Amino acid sequence: MAGGQKASARFFEFFVANIRNAHTRRAYGRAIGDFLAWCEQRGLASIGDIEPLHVGAYVELLTRSHSAPTAKQNLAAIRMLFDWLVTGQIVPTNPAASVRGPKHIVKVGKTPVLDPQEARELLDSIDVTTKAGLRDRALIGLMVYSFARIGAGLAMKVEDVYVQNRRLWVRLHEKGGKRHEMPCHHNLESYLHAYIDGCGLGGDPKGFLFRTIGRGTGELTSTPLAQANAYAMIRRRALAAGIATKIGNHSFRATGITAYLKNGGTLEKAASMANHASTRTTQLYDRRRDEMSLDEVERVVI
Repeated sequence: MAGGQKASARFFEFFVANIRNAHTRRAYGRAIGDFLAWCEQRGLASIGDIEPLHVGAYVELLTRSHSAPTAKQNLAAIRMLFDWLVTGQIVPTNPAASVRGPKHIVKVGKTPVLDPQEARELLDSIDVTTKAGLRDRALIGLMVYSFARIGAGLAMKVEDVYVQNRRLWVRLHEKGGKRHEMPCHHNLESYLHAYIDGCGLGGDPKGFLFRTIGRGTGELTSTPLAQANAYAMIRRRALAAGIATKIGNHSFRATGITAYLKNGGTLEKAASMANHASTRTTQLYDRRRDEMSLDEVERVVI
């Protein structure tokens, strides 16, 4: 879509300079690319020709073909891009500013969670006589016991596991460049010690903590484990443990938070441990209501 050299430069700056998170950059790039392609198909030759009517029509179309969260995310991407173009004096106004997205109220998250007993069985089922097993148990344990996001866990270096006040701690590099430090649960401490010592990682403090396994060697490489590989590993481990729930990388964060709250933990402390800015976000991970609902359903005795 045309807009001049200055507009093109500002457009690319939006992704390179304004959005720092790689996942957000990828999602927003796809959303904006789809929108601009839709505009071109309707004869809008320049980015300056886009009006609120066009944005509104596109969001309406998305609402019919996609979920409300997807439509809202696409609108957020478009709105953010035009804000950037307005401040760069490429366009005079933001055509997405007045467009309202579909209503979407979320009280409980959709992430599948495990019962504490299932999580225990999964961890115990891992063969830790291999380096892959030591790695996988340590990674899953990290997410369960420290409520770590998978991205923060995979970004860890060996030196991010350290001793403080005679206790093992982990340093997590969370979204937005936030550094979050947590003391280790005694089980996690045991898993991390076994992994680092068993794989000889202590001599490489600057190396990535969780690494790929060399093909046919069974040995750790220096390459960091990717999220897609972590997901495949989790699905494989769950299947081997006989777990039917379709869990993913994020399931262990939700499992840990729910187990903590069920055992008398407070929502405020859970939010702090999970590095959430608001307890409203933490509530999405609280699945104690699921058990209450199941108990009530079983009262229907026929």
